[in-house]
Amino acid sequence: MKAILALADGRVFVGKAFGARGEVTGEVVFNTSMTGYQEILTDPSYCGEIVTMTYPLIGNYGVNPEDVESDRPFLSGFVVKEACPYPSNWRSTATLDEYLQQNAIVGIQGIDTRALVRHIRDHGAQTGVISSVDLDPASLIEKARRAPSLVGRDLVREVTCKQPYHWTEGTWVLGEGYQTAGPPRYKVVAYDFGIKRNILRNLVSIGCDVTVVPASTTADEVLSMRPDGVFLSNGPGDPEPIVYAQENIRKLLGKVPVFGICLGHQLLALALGGQTYKLKFGHRGGNQPVQRQCGRQVEITSQNHGFAVDGNSLQDAAVLTHVNLNDNTIEGLEHASFPAYSVQYHPEASPGPHDARYLFDRFAALMDKHRQSRS
Repeated sequence: MKAILALADGRVFVGKAFGARGEVTGEVVFNTSMTGYQEILTDPSYCGEIVTMTYPLIGNYGVNPEDVESDRPFLSGFVVKEACPYPSNWRSTATLDEYLQQNAIVGIQGIDTRALVRHIRDHGAQTGVISSVDLDPASLIEKARRAPSLVGRDLVREVTCKQPYHWTEGTWVLGEGYQTAGPPRYKVVAYDFGIKRNILRNLVSIGCDVTVVPASTTADEVLSMRPDGVFLSNGPGDPEPIVYAQENIRKLLGKVPVFGICLGHQLLALALGGQTYKLKFGHRGGNQPVQRQCGRQVEITSQNHGFAVDGNSLQDAAVLTHVNLNDNTIEGLEHASFPAYSVQYHPEASPGPHDARYLFDRFAALMDKHRQSRS
């Protein structure tokens, strides 16, 4: 069945429908990862986006019930050059096409994804429409132009949990599956702005008893749980409208160690009086080079963000700890005096390299120090 991807600036790509049939709008972005498509599909940070995979062959190892980062896919649509109809892997339980159909995700394949990615790099990420029901290019271009931008929208409310819950599952081991939690050493409250499960698994692996709370949970409610540390999760879209989270973070600073990833990093910066801005086409992929300012080591990191922190806006409130080697954007910061730090990239690496796993150990060290100061 024929399908069309139309961009707001008038560029049109004609291909074949796969996944669910229908029509969706969203911001068209690209991810450079060669593997990990199932984790990408189920990452809540992609809410409101149509994701294009730059690697041409997607779906080769199928899908399975273990490699998920949330309850379901949250992205708007999926674009690939070729979706493999005959996956080969001992863990596979379904094809990518079947998985998208089961989860009502509209996809398109058979287009020139290289041309699409070059267009986004030149002209910037923009709203688009995938449709297998309306095949009139002019109509679809107009729909793309009317679609809302990600700027100024609070997408966190669409992905956060409704009620607090307890997480006990640890990281995955070949031949054994996900590990069960051992005796906890720390009590951690994790804000769910669109949290990935592998972040929670890594927190469990360092000995955390983790309670996940909705994004609107107040600082007083969090402190009443007497945590050893507070985690600020990843999440979708523009951080500036998430004012309630920024206010709660300000109230937590200095009272308990704080660790933030991705959107959590941006919200921490805003809470410190900084500013954020939208990147031209964002950083999404498993091969992004980041340099630590202390020691000058280089890490290859997994990233997924369309907004960034303006380092100049932080002044003396924070110390910059990590910088992106591709474009010198801010990748990490720490509070000038309180036990609080954050990174823009994903040290839980699902998918991606494991160079930055030390950041979880650092969180444990801060909680140890905080606990000693309370005793």
